Amino acid sequence: SLPAKLINGGIAGLIGVTCVFPIDLAKTRLQNQQNGQRMYTSLSDCLIKTIRSEGYFGMYRGAAVNLTLVTPEKAIKLAANDFFRHHLSKDGKKLTLMKEMLAGCGAGTCQVIVTTPMEMLKIQLQDAGRIGMWTFLPCALNREGRKGWDWVVKVEPVVETRTTATQITRELLRSKGIAGLYKGLGATLLRDVPFSIVYFPLFANLNKLGQKDPNVKAPFYVSFLSGCVAGSTAAVAVNPCDVIKTRLQSLQRGVNEDTYSGILDCTKKIWQKEGPTAFFKGAYCRALVIAPLFGIAQVVYFIGIAEFLLDMLPKPRA
Repeated sequence: SLPAKLINGGIAGLIGVTCVFPIDLAKTRLQNQQNGQRMYTSLSDCLIKTIRSEGYFGMYRGAAVNLTLVTPEKAIKLAANDFFRHHLSKDGKKLTLMKEMLAGCGAGTCQVIVTTPMEMLKIQLQDAGRIGMWTFLPCALNREGRKGWDWVVKVEPVVETRTTATQITRELLRSKGIAGLYKGLGATLLRDVPFSIVYFPLFANLNKLGQKDPNVKAPFYVSFLSGCVAGSTAAVAVNPCDVIKTRLQSLQRGVNEDTYSGILDCTKKIWQKEGPTAFFKGAYCRALVIAPLFGIAQVVYFIGIAEFLLDMLPKPRA
């Protein structure tokens, strides 16, 4: 039933986000740092510096807005995919690969209604610590025979006024209206639609490999592993779009960091100034985030937690 699908999707999202949010924060900061402004060298380096400067809970900046909106986001995504698969199938016949991809496309398109404002707010909160930590000091360098002035970063505990998602939302609505919350909508579609086109058919076919009987569900561990493999594969495949989306949705910049007017301008500047490898910044972080997130989502679907909860509700009398 639709209520069960929505509850399952919501529970899966809450569990998954809680487990992997620090990695997602590191992904955002790694993707946003530009050449000449590099503060972090890796996932572990980012998390260590975040804890030192912002404390343990600094790794969960932006988690509240993500936890609030991930329930409708994941619910819409999973339920929409099931909806489109059901209506594309004829008399219960097996879907062709093209129809599976079409169903995934529909799911990805539907979810951006919630995904875009959620990502917009989350990115501002996640990246605030990186912007606040930059302290530029001109210093004379003589490394490898090179003399002159350069910029170095000094990481210190940051004393700042914490901005909340509510404050950001009010300011965006006041200055730009509802369109302010949907900045980067095109880039979000460019990421989420291909992701769903890759993920859902790949998961469905991997999961079928673990079914001994077409009429019997695959074991839960098969669903978990299928979700992990399909999720990480799709995440890496669309990472260039995720980098562009993250850059476009970031409202604040570090010193001398580029600003972008749109998808093409962002793509051009990244390619020219940072090279093609920049489009895969944070790819392994994103894979580490998405793999368990969707693995957990499929296990929750498999177990049918929602059905159990709905069965516990008092039934209306005849």
